[in-house]
Amino acid sequence: MNQQPDQTHPDDVYSMVIVSNRLPVDYDEQPDGTPGWKTSPGGLVTALEPIMRAADGAWVGWAGVADREFAPFENDGISIVPVPLSEDEIQEYYEGFSNDTLWPLYHDVIAPPTYHREWWDAYVRVNRRFAEAAARAADEGATVWVQDYQLQLVPKMLRETRPDLVIGFFNHIPFPAYGIYSQLPWRRQVIEGLLGADVIGFQRQADAGNFQRAVRRLYGYTTRGAVVEVPEGDDVRRVIARHFPISIDAEGFEQLARRPDVQARAKEIREGLGNPKTVMLGVDRLDYTKGIRHRLKAFGELLRDGRLSVSDASLVQVASPSRERVETYRQLRDEIELTVGRLNGDYSTISHQAIAYLHHGYPREEMAALYLAADVMLVTALRDGMNLVAKEYVASRFDEDGVLVLSEFAGAADELRQSVLVNPHDIEGLKDAMVAAAEMPRKERARRMRALRRRVRDYDVARWSADFLETLTGNATIRPGVRDDLGRALARLAATERLLVALDFDGTLAPHVDVPDDARASDGAKRSIERLLEAKDTAVAYVSGRAIDSLRHVSDPHDDVLLAGSHGVELQFAGGEGALDLHETEIADLHALSKILDEVVDSAPGAWVERKPAGLALHTRKLSTSAGEKAQRAARTKVKQELPELTLREGKNVLEFAVRSSTKGDAIARLRQHTGATAVLYVGDDVTDEDGFAALEPGDVGVKVGQGRTFARYRVRGTDDVDRLLEMLAELRAAR
Repeated sequence: MNQQPDQTHPDDVYSMVIVSNRLPVDYDEQPDGTPGWKTSPGGLVTALEPIMRAADGAWVGWAGVADREFAPFENDGISIVPVPLSEDEIQEYYEGFSNDTLWPLYHDVIAPPTYHREWWDAYVRVNRRFAEAAARAADEGATVWVQDYQLQLVPKMLRETRPDLVIGFFNHIPFPAYGIYSQLPWRRQVIEGLLGADVIGFQRQADAGNFQRAVRRLYGYTTRGAVVEVPEGDDVRRVIARHFPISIDAEGFEQLARRPDVQARAKEIREGLGNPKTVMLGVDRLDYTKGIRHRLKAFGELLRDGRLSVSDASLVQVASPSRERVETYRQLRDEIELTVGRLNGDYSTISHQAIAYLHHGYPREEMAALYLAADVMLVTALRDGMNLVAKEYVASRFDEDGVLVLSEFAGAADELRQSVLVNPHDIEGLKDAMVAAAEMPRKERARRMRALRRRVRDYDVARWSADFLETLTGNATIRPGVRDDLGRALARLAATERLLVALDFDGTLAPHVDVPDDARASDGAKRSIERLLEAKDTAVAYVSGRAIDSLRHVSDPHDDVLLAGSHGVELQFAGGEGALDLHETEIADLHALSKILDEVVDSAPGAWVERKPAGLALHTRKLSTSAGEKAQRAARTKVKQELPELTLREGKNVLEFAVRSSTKGDAIARLRQHTGATAVLYVGDDVTDEDGFAALEPGDVGVKVGQGRTFARYRVRGTDDVDRLLEMLAELRAAR
């Protein structure tokens, strides 16, 4: 619907800012020449609209019109901040560097990339303009989420000008292996730009792995699991780089497909095709990455060989226009239309057409009807970040019928394992898959489709955006119990050869209490731990900030439980291994530290000092927020002046100073080495547990207990859920 923009003040600032190449609205000039706008269809807009409204958000992007400037305005409850682009910039930044350099490079050089310094200069210039617009729109401490490959330099530019911001980036297309990526003359600048973000999201785990390898090769930075350690002066900033597979509005597509008019249209489509036994469907942008030529070749050979006939099978190919000013795309269109014409000329009859070729886009209602009309959906991309068409087809098939033939080189293949997976370069294999899909029995079709639909419904586009933003901001909505995806991760973990279960104690196995000596693990947790210890090749460790004597007292551990106290400074393995022996200077520093903290406690009734073999902790849990902050500030200042070499860690209402540095991540590494674990579960609730999560490797599972930003992949709400988690793992481990 056309809308007249409501002007917003150019100096307005927002707590949530989305930055993308295009705005979520399309320019639609009115007959009198005034600007009008229509909301753009698309999964990203659908996913982020409710978040933007709830968070008082703004969307920064180009309006789609060259050489025009538009003032900020409001559209359907979202503040719109247009960024102007000139015609030259569109040619050089967008059509040039973004789509004739990065696009083919990131899609495994299916077509050769072109490298021009002028294009790179335009890319830098436009990225800076987007970054400046986002910085102006963002409130103090705001969250800024940058979208896709056109804007890879924006995160670093934002961090340089606005270090207060929380910055996320999501790459909607693949990220190539280093051997391919290294061809880019500006490879270091792009990686540096991306590392300005706090969280970098990718479609597939393989893409995140490719990015991390590029970081190691180009910069030598340490990567641990999903965490990249970026040096900043004397400190290290940790960046999360992992996969968040994007999805669709599954419920919306199913509702469309259930509409009587859409179902009637699906029937009409089949009748228009001559009611063949099998309707095959391809829906793609006209792009060389989509494998349309391979699909046509396979279909043509099936007709030639008599394995399919035009009276029984028809192919509908929707190829929506794309980048028609780029010569490569014009050539692709000519080649495809020539192939379609040849095949139709060779095999069509008066009553049956071999291929119905449609070179234009369709509204969602028509797409849902096409999905319902199609017996076989062909998604044969040569390389694709995700391919949402595959998920749209599955969501539309409420009748639990239809077969999805899916390229293993599309990101969707990681999730939609019950599809018929193919290598589109293998024409013979593709032909066999198309015939198998056409001949698949109804019972088998229904079994596969039920599994596919369950995945698409469970992980829809709202879940995708929520997962990313929870990781970025720590503001999670945590339901009680163990979520299905965590349950699946536990099942994979339980199958490992040698398992290490490492657990924080306070706030994880035992609820937080005012008197530390009163903390105790639940009976349920103890029973599950005993069952885990009875399982073959399974080790259990408590990893705590407590001194090991205190940990031993409150946990009353089973003889076989390994202990890591004082954040890994103290370790107790079998036979008492890991005794702590302090040097004279360390002992002297401990005495001086004790004097400083005792003075702070004397002036802050309710605070207390926990004494550990290699440090002391100032606890302020019983104080008001302001009094606790004041006491901690006094301790920090005094210790920094008199004992600047000491290590400081901050937890929940606690400051811990240590004369010997170690982290829970160090403890995890030593425990892994000691046990020979092939996979690790680590569960913790505190800020200090983030070191443990950061030390996890691919195949490990990290679980954060409660709210807060975290490197852990999964969350549970509280200690009761930890009990259930351990019970599930013990059952799975015993049953393997």
